[in-house]
Amino acid sequence: MTDTILVVYATRYGSTREAAEKIGEVLRENGLQAEVHPARNIHSLEPYRAAVLSAPVFVGSLQKDIKRFLAQYKEALAGMPVAFFALGPLDASAEMQGAVDQLDKELAKFPWLKLVSKAMFGGKYDPAVLRFPDSFLAKPKFSPLYKRPASDTRDWEAIKDWALSLAETLQ
Repeated sequence: MTDTILVVYATRYGSTREAAEKIGEVLRENGLQAEVHPARNIHSLEPYRAAVLSAPVFVGSLQKDIKRFLAQYKEALAGMPVAFFALGPLDASAEMQGAVDQLDKELAKFPWLKLVSKAMFGGKYDPAVLRFPDSFLAKPKFSPLYKRPASDTRDWEAIKDWALSLAETLQ
C-alpha cells in the first residue's frame, strides 16, 4: 500500500469524470497524492490507502460501473477510509433532497460501506448527447426530461469546498 488516494468514478456522459478530476486536483493541491481513474479500469486497490468514489444518480439508481466496483472490492473498501460523492439533480435547489434520499437508498445496499464523507451535487444534462435508452426515456410527455433544455447545475465552489474538507479528513 502506498500513500496514494484513489479517486474513482463511473460516468454516463462525462460530467462525473470532470467533477472527479476536480476532486483529485484539490487533493493534490493540498499535499495528498491522488490518482483519478474510471471504475472499470481499476484492477486492484492494493496501491491505495483511501478511496473517493463517485457516480451519477440517474433515474434513482447509481451507475452500474460503480455498483460493480463496490461489489468487486468490498473487502478492500471495508478496510480503508472511503468517501462518496454523486451528481444528480438537474434543479439543484428543488430536487436535492430527493436525490440525497435516492443516494442513501442506493448506498444502503452496501451496509458494510462506512463512509468518512458523503456529498451530493447538482448534475449536468445535455439532450443533444443522449444515447439510447436515455434518449428514449426523454421522449414521452410524462418524462421529467421531456423538452428539458441543456443545463449544468454543478456547483464548482461546493465541489471544491467538499474536496478541501476531504483533504483535511484524509491527511
